[in-house]
Amino acid sequence: MIPEIAIIDPNTLSCMGLESLLEEIIPQAVIRVFHSFEQLTDDTPDMYVHYFVAAQIYFEHTTFFLERKYRTIVLANGNSQPSLSGIITLDIFQDEQKLAKNILYLHQMGHQHGHGHPHPPTLPHPHKENGHDLTPREVEVLMLVTSGLLNKEIAERLNISLTTVISHRKNITEKLGIKSVAGLTIYAVMQGYLTL
Repeated sequence: MIPEIAIIDPNTLSCMGLESLLEEIIPQAVIRVFHSFEQLTDDTPDMYVHYFVAAQIYFEHTTFFLERKYRTIVLANGNSQPSLSGIITLDIFQDEQKLAKNILYLHQMGHQHGHGHPHPPTLPHPHKENGHDLTPREVEVLMLVTSGLLNKEIAERLNISLTTVISHRKNITEKLGIKSVAGLTIYAVMQGYLTL
């Protein structure tokens, strides 16, 4: 069964960014975007394993989402959001890496609570299909990239040249077929290099 995820948010840019992240984190999912609650209800609203919903829409239609509370994730705007008792919130003002980790964590928690797709999220591993593995140094660079360090900081930390760091990053990207830091973070979590 292919998991279906709904994003309900009037902000087009937020929807595009979240949709892109979700496609990297849960590549087997079908993601549908709705810019209003009415668009969602015109569809088949009960078929989704997760609802990523803008706080404003959540508050306007609380009854609907409370009935689906274990599948609802409210998109919160930093710390200014009122507390939502028992409802999962996702701070959309986090940096890309933290946001990716938190989405992956929420998806995995959904499996542990018996809802959502029965199989854990997987990422394609083109490096294994091609017989390539990351070298120990590339794994070190990967870990430092996912911890948010800049190339110059990685070079200083590993006592190597900036050119060597750039070369390692290029090799990692080519081997894995993953270009974004969020994607690399997800890969590192899935491989056990990084914990949530």
